[in-house]
Amino acid sequence: MLGIVAQTDVVSGCHTDNAGIYLVIMLFKMGLDATVFFSGRKLYTSFLGMCSLSIILADSVMVLLFSSLLFLGPERCLVSLCFILANASATYEALPPPLMCLGLLDWCLEGTYLGKQSTFSKFLRHTALTLLVWILAVIYSIGSVKSDLMELDYKEGLLVVLCEVRETILINYFILGLLSAVGCTMLPFCSMIPKWVGEADRISEAREERENQSSDLLFTSTNCMETKGIEENPPEQTVYPRPPLWFSLILGFSLTWMLYLTMSVVCMSLSFGVPAYITVNLLWLECTNSFLTGVMFWANSNKQGPYSLPENACPWPIYWHLSKGRQQQPFPAAVSNPSKEKRHTLLYV
Repeated sequence: MLGIVAQTDVVSGCHTDNAGIYLVIMLFKMGLDATVFFSGRKLYTSFLGMCSLSIILADSVMVLLFSSLLFLGPERCLVSLCFILANASATYEALPPPLMCLGLLDWCLEGTYLGKQSTFSKFLRHTALTLLVWILAVIYSIGSVKSDLMELDYKEGLLVVLCEVRETILINYFILGLLSAVGCTMLPFCSMIPKWVGEADRISEAREERENQSSDLLFTSTNCMETKGIEENPPEQTVYPRPPLWFSLILGFSLTWMLYLTMSVVCMSLSFGVPAYITVNLLWLECTNSFLTGVMFWANSNKQGPYSLPENACPWPIYWHLSKGRQQQPFPAAVSNPSKEKRHTLLYV
């Protein structure tokens, strides 16, 4: 695809540089990424969590470059607008494949020796991998980008200067495939979905109520043995047939990300060209993280229960309970002191 760097009105001789427009777009994207980053439950010891931070830093660098072009002018700036757009789009285009592969590998390592390392060791490993991915992406962009300007007589009296920028085809296929798969799997269960969604809301409300009760007891009780009366039994069970676990997890994923997937597919169907430095954002990364986490959660849930993996944007334990129908005590841990065991239950109910 081609990005408009500048345009000139031949009749009036008015020349317009679009650096300000690109600056506004990047400011909006950086604000969106920062909102997603600080509002979500970030796993700072995960690879994708570190990648989220690196994308925000890369957005900040682009904002700084666009600001330099806008306020200093192209004559006094070291790089041109076309150079920034072409290299940035090529760099971001190279990110999705290694991010998805290493993100899946990171989740697969949970529960292994590498997954049980200290927080600092994980931080160093994920930082090194993130830097390696960015270095390889930058090298790829330098070797494959052509930042040559092209002139086009767009319409009578208007001359535009263009620059080649790249899209992320992999992300487009990934989003289209996810939406198609989710839509096809939900069709046979359409009649039961409203009831299951209501049941999931009931489980979520009951869970929040127990958390609030436990928090109150932690502040008001001086003896943990006094809390023996708190039970983990769920509220009265409903009579609806419960969904299979795989569909329950798909339902949880779709309720969280269906709007994002649908809007992305609508933009693709309307041929809205979106460059890679916009498409690779934290919404896509969080969606990918939720998908990978859901797959690993489904693979481990029968062996490790509903809390085998931490929650992210999707509340996986709620949809595990929606399928299994019986809420178990979360975060089981082997403790030798009975009083500590009761205190542990209160902290995580």
